[in-house]
Amino acid sequence: MPDYSPLKNKFGNYCLFNEPAENFTTYRAGGRAEALVKPGDAAELLWLAGWCRDVAVPLLVLGRGSNVLVSDKGLPGVTALTERLTGLEVSGRAITAQAGALWDEVARLSAENGLAGLEKTSGIPGSVGGALRMNAGAFGQETFDRLVSLETFNAAGETVRLLKKDIAFGYRRAEGLGGLTLLSARFEFERADPAVLRQDRSCVLASRAAKQPLEFPSAGSVFKRPPGDYASRLIDAAGLKGHKVGGAEVSAKHAGFIINSGGATAADIYALIGEVRARVKERSGVALELEQILLGEF
Repeated sequence: MPDYSPLKNKFGNYCLFNEPAENFTTYRAGGRAEALVKPGDAAELLWLAGWCRDVAVPLLVLGRGSNVLVSDKGLPGVTALTERLTGLEVSGRAITAQAGALWDEVARLSAENGLAGLEKTSGIPGSVGGALRMNAGAFGQETFDRLVSLETFNAAGETVRLLKKDIAFGYRRAEGLGGLTLLSARFEFERADPAVLRQDRSCVLASRAAKQPLEFPSAGSVFKRPPGDYASRLIDAAGLKGHKVGGAEVSAKHAGFIINSGGATAADIYALIGEVRARVKERSGVALELEQILLGEF
Protein backbone atom coordinates (compact mmCIF):
# COMPACT_ATOMS: atom_id res chain seq x y z
CA MET A 1 0.00 0.00 0.00
CA PRO A 2 1.36 3.48 -0.84
CA ASP A 3 2.36 5.93 1.87
CA TYR A 4 -0.86 7.91 2.25
CA SER A 5 0.42 10.07 5.13
CA PRO A 6 0.64 13.20 2.91
CA LEU A 7 -3.10 12.86 2.24
CA LYS A 8 -3.89 12.47 5.93
CA ASN A 9 -1.73 15.48 6.71
CA LYS A 10 -3.50 17.64 4.12
CA PHE A 11 -7.11 16.47 4.49
CA GLY A 12 -7.26 15.35 8.13
CA ASN A 13 -10.73 14.03 8.98
CA TYR A 14 -11.66 14.27 5.30
CA CYS A 15 -9.25 11.41 4.54
CA LEU A 16 -10.44 7.92 5.49
CA PHE A 17 -8.88 4.51 4.97
CA ASN A 18 -10.57 1.19 4.19
CA GLU A 19 -13.96 2.88 4.09
CA PRO A 20 -16.79 0.48 3.11
CA ALA A 21 -18.76 1.37 -0.02
CA GLU A 22 -21.99 1.07 1.96
CA ASN A 23 -21.03 4.46 3.44
CA PHE A 24 -20.65 6.28 0.12
CA THR A 25 -22.90 4.56 -2.43
CA THR A 26 -26.68 4.49 -2.68
CA TYR A 27 -26.73 0.68 -3.08
CA ARG A 28 -25.22 0.51 0.44
CA ALA A 29 -23.11 -2.43 -0.73
CA GLY A 30 -19.62 -3.25 -1.94
CA GLY A 31 -16.06 -3.50 -0.68
CA ARG A 32 -13.73 -0.92 0.82
CA ALA A 33 -12.01 2.09 -0.69
CA GLU A 34 -8.29 1.93 0.08
CA ALA A 35 -8.20 5.71 0.61
CA LEU A 36 -11.28 7.95 0.54
CA VAL A 37 -10.70 11.70 0.29
CA LYS A 38 -13.21 14.57 0.33
CA PRO A 39 -11.61 17.71 -1.16
CA GLY A 40 -13.10 21.01 0.02
CA ASP A 41 -12.72 22.95 -3.22
CA ALA A 42 -11.49 22.72 -6.81
CA ALA A 43 -7.91 23.61 -5.79
CA GLU A 44 -7.78 20.70 -3.34
CA LEU A 45 -9.17 18.31 -5.96
CA LEU A 46 -6.53 19.51 -8.42
CA TRP A 47 -3.81 19.04 -5.80
CA LEU A 48 -5.07 15.52 -5.07
CA ALA A 49 -5.04 14.59 -8.75
CA GLY A 50 -1.48 15.89 -9.03
CA TRP A 51 -0.35 13.90 -5.98
CA CYS A 52 -1.88 10.71 -7.36
CA ARG A 53 -0.22 11.34 -10.73
CA ASP A 54 3.17 11.95 -9.12
CA VAL A 55 3.11 8.76 -7.03
CA ALA A 56 1.36 6.66 -9.72
CA VAL A 57 -1.71 5.86 -7.61
CA PRO A 58 -5.06 5.40 -9.39
CA LEU A 59 -7.65 8.13 -8.74
CA LEU A 60 -11.40 7.65 -9.06
CA VAL A 61 -13.62 10.72 -8.72
CA LEU A 62 -17.17 10.04 -7.53
CA GLY A 63 -20.17 12.22 -6.77
CA ARG A 64 -22.94 10.95 -4.53
CA GLY A 65 -22.40 7.25 -5.29
CA SER A 66 -25.63 6.75 -7.22
CA ASN A 67 -25.76 4.82 -10.51
CA VAL A 68 -22.66 2.81 -9.50
CA LEU A 69 -21.97 -0.65 -8.09
CA VAL A 70 -18.66 -1.10 -6.25
CA SER A 71 -17.15 -4.58 -6.32
CA ASP A 72 -16.92 -6.54 -3.08
CA LYS A 73 -13.16 -6.59 -3.75
CA GLY A 74 -13.13 -2.85 -3.16
CA LEU A 75 -11.41 0.08 -4.85
CA PRO A 76 -7.62 0.33 -5.00
CA GLY A 77 -5.86 3.68 -4.81
CA VAL A 78 -7.65 6.92 -4.01
CA THR A 79 -11.38 7.55 -4.32
CA ALA A 80 -12.28 11.25 -4.22
CA LEU A 81 -15.81 12.30 -3.32
CA THR A 82 -16.98 15.69 -4.60
CA GLU A 83 -19.69 16.03 -1.95
CA ARG A 84 -18.12 19.21 -0.52
CA LEU A 85 -17.97 20.95 -3.92
CA THR A 86 -21.57 22.10 -3.77
CA GLY A 87 -21.53 25.74 -4.90
CA LEU A 88 -24.58 27.00 -6.82
CA GLU A 89 -24.95 30.49 -8.26
CA VAL A 90 -27.95 32.04 -10.03
CA SER A 91 -27.20 34.96 -12.36
CA GLY A 92 -29.99 36.22 -14.61
CA ARG A 93 -31.15 33.26 -16.70
CA ALA A 94 -28.10 31.16 -15.82
CA ILE A 95 -27.09 28.76 -13.04
CA THR A 96 -23.49 27.75 -12.43
CA ALA A 97 -23.14 24.57 -10.40
CA GLN A 98 -20.11 22.84 -8.96
CA ALA A 99 -19.70 19.15 -9.78
CA GLY A 100 -20.57 17.91 -6.30
CA ALA A 101 -23.83 19.83 -5.94
CA LEU A 102 -26.93 17.65 -5.78
CA TRP A 103 -28.63 17.55 -9.17
CA ASP A 104 -32.00 17.96 -7.50
CA GLU A 105 -30.80 21.27 -6.05
CA VAL A 106 -30.25 22.55 -9.61
CA ALA A 107 -33.78 21.44 -10.51
CA ARG A 108 -35.22 23.05 -7.36
CA LEU A 109 -33.27 26.29 -7.75
CA SER A 110 -34.24 26.68 -11.40
CA ALA A 111 -37.94 26.14 -10.65
CA GLU A 112 -37.88 28.54 -7.68
CA ASN A 113 -36.32 31.25 -9.87
CA GLY A 114 -38.69 30.82 -12.82
CA LEU A 115 -36.05 29.20 -15.03
CA ALA A 116 -37.61 26.52 -17.21
CA GLY A 117 -36.12 23.45 -18.80
CA LEU A 118 -34.92 21.10 -16.06
CA GLU A 119 -37.87 21.00 -13.62
CA LYS A 120 -38.93 17.53 -14.86
CA THR A 121 -35.54 16.13 -13.83
CA SER A 122 -36.45 16.81 -10.19
CA GLY A 123 -35.67 13.95 -7.85
CA ILE A 124 -32.88 12.44 -9.94
CA PRO A 125 -30.38 11.24 -7.34
CA GLY A 126 -26.70 12.05 -7.55
CA SER A 127 -24.46 14.99 -8.30
CA VAL A 128 -24.18 17.48 -11.14
CA GLY A 129 -20.99 15.76 -12.30
CA GLY A 130 -22.64 12.35 -12.33
CA ALA A 131 -25.71 13.68 -14.17
CA LEU A 132 -23.46 15.20 -16.83
CA ARG A 133 -21.37 12.04 -17.25
CA MET A 134 -24.45 10.08 -18.32
CA ASN A 135 -26.73 12.87 -19.56
CA ALA A 136 -29.26 11.87 -16.92
CA GLY A 137 -32.87 12.64 -17.65
CA ALA A 138 -36.52 11.98 -16.91
CA PHE A 139 -39.97 12.83 -18.29
CA GLY A 140 -38.58 14.09 -21.59
CA GLN A 141 -35.88 16.40 -20.20
CA GLU A 142 -32.15 15.73 -20.03
CA THR A 143 -29.14 17.28 -18.30
CA PHE A 144 -27.68 18.52 -21.57
CA ASP A 145 -30.88 20.33 -22.61
CA ARG A 146 -29.80 23.52 -20.85
CA LEU A 147 -26.03 23.00 -20.67
CA VAL A 148 -23.84 25.82 -22.00
CA SER A 149 -20.34 24.87 -20.89
CA LEU A 150 -18.20 22.72 -18.60
CA GLU A 151 -15.10 23.57 -16.59
CA THR A 152 -12.79 20.55 -16.26
CA PHE A 153 -9.15 19.62 -15.89
CA ASN A 154 -7.24 16.93 -17.78
CA ALA A 155 -4.79 14.23 -16.70
CA ALA A 156 -1.93 16.75 -16.82
CA GLY A 157 -3.77 19.09 -14.44
CA GLU A 158 -4.54 21.66 -17.15
CA THR A 159 -7.89 23.47 -17.07
CA VAL A 160 -10.10 22.62 -20.05
CA ARG A 161 -13.30 24.50 -20.86
CA LEU A 162 -15.77 22.67 -23.10
CA LEU A 163 -18.79 24.14 -24.84
CA LYS A 164 -21.87 22.01 -25.32
CA LYS A 165 -21.11 21.77 -29.06
CA ASP A 166 -17.73 20.20 -28.21
CA ILE A 167 -19.38 17.16 -26.62
CA ALA A 168 -21.07 14.30 -28.48
CA PHE A 169 -24.10 13.44 -26.37
CA GLY A 170 -27.33 11.49 -26.62
CA TYR A 171 -29.59 9.24 -24.59
CA ARG A 172 -27.68 8.41 -21.38
CA ARG A 173 -24.30 9.18 -22.91
CA ALA A 174 -21.80 12.03 -23.07
CA GLU A 175 -18.70 11.17 -25.08
CA GLY A 176 -15.23 12.65 -24.90
CA LEU A 177 -15.22 13.28 -21.14
CA GLY A 178 -12.91 10.36 -20.37
CA GLY A 179 -9.69 11.54 -18.76
CA LEU A 180 -11.33 14.79 -17.67
CA THR A 181 -12.35 15.68 -14.11
CA LEU A 182 -15.48 17.85 -14.00
CA LEU A 183 -15.35 20.95 -11.82
CA SER A 184 -18.47 22.94 -12.69
CA ALA A 185 -21.12 23.50 -15.33
CA ARG A 186 -23.13 26.47 -16.59
CA PHE A 187 -26.77 26.14 -17.63
CA GLU A 188 -29.01 28.73 -19.29
CA PHE A 189 -32.82 28.72 -19.22
CA GLU A 190 -35.99 30.28 -20.59
CA ARG A 191 -38.08 32.43 -18.29
CA ALA A 192 -41.37 30.96 -17.01
CA ASP A 193 -43.86 31.36 -14.18
CA PRO A 194 -42.22 30.03 -10.98
CA ALA A 195 -45.59 28.81 -9.68
CA VAL A 196 -46.06 26.63 -12.78
CA LEU A 197 -42.52 25.25 -12.53
CA ARG A 198 -42.92 24.50 -8.82
CA GLN A 199 -46.16 22.64 -9.60
CA ASP A 200 -44.42 20.62 -12.34
CA ARG A 201 -41.66 19.78 -9.89
CA SER A 202 -44.14 18.71 -7.21
CA CYS A 203 -45.93 16.42 -9.69
CA VAL A 204 -42.66 14.79 -10.74
CA LEU A 205 -41.58 14.20 -7.14
CA ALA A 206 -44.99 12.75 -6.27
CA SER A 207 -44.84 10.45 -9.29
CA ARG A 208 -41.40 9.22 -8.27
CA ALA A 209 -42.55 8.53 -4.72
CA ALA A 210 -45.60 6.63 -5.96
CA LYS A 211 -43.85 4.51 -8.60
CA GLN A 212 -40.28 4.01 -7.39
CA PRO A 213 -38.97 2.02 -4.39
CA LEU A 214 -37.41 5.06 -2.71
CA GLU A 215 -37.72 3.42 0.70
CA PHE A 216 -34.94 0.90 -0.14
CA PRO A 217 -31.29 1.41 -1.11
CA SER A 218 -30.88 1.25 -4.89
CA ALA A 219 -28.91 2.98 -7.60
CA GLY A 220 -31.84 4.05 -9.78
CA SER A 221 -32.69 2.50 -13.12
CA VAL A 222 -30.44 -0.49 -13.74
CA PHE A 223 -30.80 -0.68 -17.52
CA LYS A 224 -31.07 1.78 -20.38
CA ARG A 225 -34.38 2.06 -22.16
CA PRO A 226 -34.33 -0.23 -25.22
CA PRO A 227 -35.51 1.39 -28.48
CA GLY A 228 -39.30 1.57 -28.57
CA ASP A 229 -39.80 -0.15 -25.23
CA TYR A 230 -39.10 0.00 -21.51
CA ALA A 231 -36.70 -2.19 -19.55
CA SER A 232 -39.18 -2.35 -16.67
CA ARG A 233 -41.94 -3.70 -18.95
CA LEU A 234 -39.66 -6.40 -20.36
CA ILE A 235 -38.47 -7.43 -16.89
CA ASP A 236 -42.04 -7.54 -15.58
CA ALA A 237 -43.16 -9.57 -18.62
CA ALA A 238 -40.39 -12.07 -17.86
CA GLY A 239 -41.97 -12.63 -14.43
CA LEU A 240 -39.03 -11.22 -12.54
CA LYS A 241 -40.69 -8.76 -10.15
CA GLY A 242 -39.69 -9.76 -6.65
CA HIS A 243 -37.01 -12.18 -7.88
CA LYS A 244 -34.09 -12.32 -5.43
CA VAL A 245 -30.44 -13.29 -5.23
CA GLY A 246 -29.34 -13.06 -1.61
CA GLY A 247 -30.27 -9.60 -0.38
CA ALA A 248 -30.68 -8.20 -3.90
CA GLU A 249 -34.23 -8.04 -5.27
CA VAL A 250 -35.98 -6.87 -8.42
CA SER A 251 -38.35 -4.31 -6.96
CA ALA A 252 -41.99 -5.39 -6.84
CA LYS A 253 -42.89 -1.69 -7.10
CA HIS A 254 -40.83 -0.90 -10.23
CA ALA A 255 -39.15 -3.74 -12.14
CA GLY A 256 -36.50 -1.37 -13.54
CA PHE A 257 -34.95 -1.10 -10.07
CA ILE A 258 -32.84 -3.60 -8.16
CA ILE A 259 -33.02 -2.90 -4.44
CA ASN A 260 -30.88 -3.90 -1.50
CA SER A 261 -33.61 -5.48 0.59
CA GLY A 262 -31.15 -6.12 3.42
CA GLY A 263 -27.57 -7.31 3.58
CA ALA A 264 -27.04 -7.52 -0.19
CA THR A 265 -23.47 -7.88 -1.40
CA ALA A 266 -22.24 -6.43 -4.67
CA ALA A 267 -21.95 -10.04 -5.87
CA ASP A 268 -25.67 -10.57 -5.13
CA ILE A 269 -26.60 -7.47 -7.14
CA TYR A 270 -24.27 -8.35 -9.99
CA ALA A 271 -25.61 -11.92 -10.17
CA LEU A 272 -29.19 -10.64 -10.22
CA ILE A 273 -28.33 -8.22 -13.04
CA GLY A 274 -26.98 -11.19 -15.00
CA GLU A 275 -30.08 -13.29 -14.36
CA VAL A 276 -32.40 -10.46 -15.41
CA ARG A 277 -30.50 -9.89 -18.65
CA ALA A 278 -30.50 -13.62 -19.46
CA ARG A 279 -34.23 -14.10 -18.74
CA VAL A 280 -35.27 -11.01 -20.73
CA LYS A 281 -33.07 -12.05 -23.68
CA GLU A 282 -34.52 -15.56 -23.59
CA ARG A 283 -38.12 -14.34 -23.44
CA SER A 284 -38.10 -11.28 -25.70
CA GLY A 285 -34.84 -11.41 -27.62
CA VAL A 286 -33.84 -8.00 -26.25
CA ALA A 287 -30.32 -7.58 -24.87
CA LEU A 288 -30.69 -5.08 -22.04
CA GLU A 289 -27.84 -2.58 -21.84
CA LEU A 290 -26.54 -1.68 -18.39
CA GLU A 291 -27.04 1.96 -17.39
CA GLN A 292 -25.26 1.57 -14.06
CA ILE A 293 -21.47 1.71 -13.86
CA LEU A 294 -19.44 -1.17 -12.42
CA LEU A 295 -16.46 -0.05 -10.34
CA GLY A 296 -13.69 -2.45 -9.38
CA GLU A 297 -13.21 -6.08 -10.28
CA PHE A 298 -16.23 -8.29 -11.03
